[in-house]
Parts: sequence; structure tokens; C-alpha cells
Amino acid sequence: MDHVLCPHCGKKVEISEAIKHQVETVILTAEKEKHKEEIERIKIEIEEKTTKRIKEDLDFKLKDSSNELEEKNKRNKELQEKLLELNKSLREAKESSEKKDLENQKKMYEELEKTKDEMSKTITEKARLKELELEKKLSDTQKALEDAQRKSRQGSQQLQGEVLELDLENQLKSAFTFDEFLPIPKGIEGADIWQKVKNSHGQSAGSIVWEIKRTKAFSKGWLPKLRDDARKINASESILVTDVMPDGVKHYSRISGVWVVTFEDSIVLATTLRYSLMQVAIAKSAASHEDEKLQEIYDYITSEAFRHKVEAHFESVKYLKEDLEGEKRSMERIWKKREVQIQRLDRSMSQMFGEIQGIAREALLTPKALEIESGEKIEQEELL
Repeated sequence: MDHVLCPHCGKKVEISEAIKHQVETVILTAEKEKHKEEIERIKIEIEEKTTKRIKEDLDFKLKDSSNELEEKNKRNKELQEKLLELNKSLREAKESSEKKDLENQKKMYEELEKTKDEMSKTITEKARLKELELEKKLSDTQKALEDAQRKSRQGSQQLQGEVLELDLENQLKSAFTFDEFLPIPKGIEGADIWQKVKNSHGQSAGSIVWEIKRTKAFSKGWLPKLRDDARKINASESILVTDVMPDGVKHYSRISGVWVVTFEDSIVLATTLRYSLMQVAIAKSAASHEDEKLQEIYDYITSEAFRHKVEAHFESVKYLKEDLEGEKRSMERIWKKREVQIQRLDRSMSQMFGEIQGIAREALLTPKALEIESGEKIEQEELL
């Protein structure tokens, strides 16, 4: 460029190369400065925009963070409120549960008390019934023992008499197989055995009526009654078998028309009388030999040989009698054993009642059967 425009008038002005170069330098410098200012301005604008943008972003982020924080706080507050509500519900539920538990415990306690009262009443009633039952058992046992002892005393003689009667009848049947044993006719209360004497051909030689007595004392009143019974059935001989003999009689004797004999000697006497009846029957059939046969019978009965035979028989019977006494003693031991067992049962019942009374105490009264003779009740410690 050879000219430049005047900044004032606007006219072109020619310039030299130096000036040109200087002008260009100035212009270039001016443009550089201008560009630099522009750049600076742009830079400032960019920085301002960037700063503004960053600030806006930061404000946005801060605001967003604040909003987020507010939302979190709000959520936390809601959660805290929910947690408080939940805790409140839990407390209410716990209080309700505790209240319900207390009510249940109270109800259970009331039911337990009621059950205890009912059990106490039941135990008391059972104890009372048990007491009555024990009293009745003791009373029944005592009564049974007394009845047994009374029946034993009363029935012993009757039973022994019946046993003797059966035993004697069996011995007679075994000893005299040809004889016939008939039942006692009605109206005859004293006689026990009716023996018809017969020989091997079945021919009758007379009859013997027997009565068995087992008492502690001999009574002469038995004799006329037995004679009367013998007359009613036309018996040839009457024999009274008794354990207690009349005074002065040891084995057998004829008293007031009745033969009185011990049980041990009855078979011997029966043998003698039966032989006599057979001989009398034979004598009646053979009148020519009547006196001789009767004399032989009498001589035999009064002979020493007959007496020795009777004594030998007595010795044998003595051993049998000792065996019988041993059996009687065995029975007495059995009765004594039963009495001890009953006493043991009584004592066991008393101890059991004492144990029950130790539990029930005042609720269970002592039965009269367990009171001492002075009327004072047995202390519970003594029963235990």
C-alpha cells in the first residue's frame, strides 16, 4: 500500500517504505492489540460464561443436592415418623400383650385357685369317704372275725359231730360189710345212725341205734331220750358215743339200758354187741343150744383174752387220737395265722390313714376306731 487514509480528513496520503513499514507495524501491532483485546474479551466472556455455567451447574447441583437432601430428610422424617408409629404400635402391642398376659395369668391364677379349692374339696371328700370306707372295712372285718370266731366255736362242735358221725358210719360199713345202714325215720331227732345187723345170707339178727355227742360235759338226760328213740324203731341195742364219759367210766359201760362208749372204743363195742346179737339169733334158731351159747358169749366178754384185745385196740386208738389232736392244733395255728393277718390288715389301714391325714391335716378327722381309750385323738405325729 502506497498511501493511507487520514483519519481526520479522509484523504489519501502517500507514504514511504519506512513509513509504510512502520505503519504496517503499527497497524499490525494495533490489530494484534485489537485481537489481543478481543481474545482477552472473548477469553473473559468465555471465562465468565464458563464461570456462569459452572456456577449455574454448581447452583443446580447444589440445589439438586439440596432438593435431594430435603427429599432424603423428608423421606427420613417420613421413615422416622413411620418408625415412631411402628414403635408406638409395637409398644401398644406389647402393652396389649402384657396386659393380655396379665389377664391370662390372673385368669389362670383364678382358675388354679378354683381348681385347688375343688381339689381340696375333692380330696377332703375323698378322704372323708375313704375314712368311712376304712371304718366300714374295719367294722366289717371285725364283725367278720367275730362271726367267724363265733361260727367257729358254734359250728366247730356241730361240724366235728358231723365228721365223727360220718367217720363212725364209714368205719361201721367197712367193718361190717353185710350189715344195712338205714336213714333215721322222721320224728326221731336224737339218733344219728341206724344199723341193721345181718349175716352173710342177709338174715337179720336185730339192729343198733347210734347217737354221737361232742360236748364239754356229760348229761344223763341223753340216756332216756336215746332209749325212747330205740323203742320207736324197735332197736335191739342203743349206743351213745361221747368224748366226755360219766364219772368212773373209762372206756365203755351200760348205764340205764344204754351203752355209753368213747369214739375210740365204739367199733370194739359194736363188734361185741353185733356178735352177741348174731349169737342170740342163732340161739333162738337152735333152742337146744341157747343156754350154752349165751354162757359162752358171757364167758368171752368177761374173759382176760377179750380184755387184752380191747386194751390192744385202745393203744392203737391212742395213737390215732394223738394224730387227731395234732390236726386240731394245726387248724388252731391256721386260725391264729388268719387272726394275725387280720390284725396286720387293720394296722396297715391305720398307717395308711395316718399318711393321708398327714397330707390333709385338719381337713381329715380321725375316725372313732382310731381314737385312744381316754377319748383323746391320736396326734398326727404319732400316726406318721
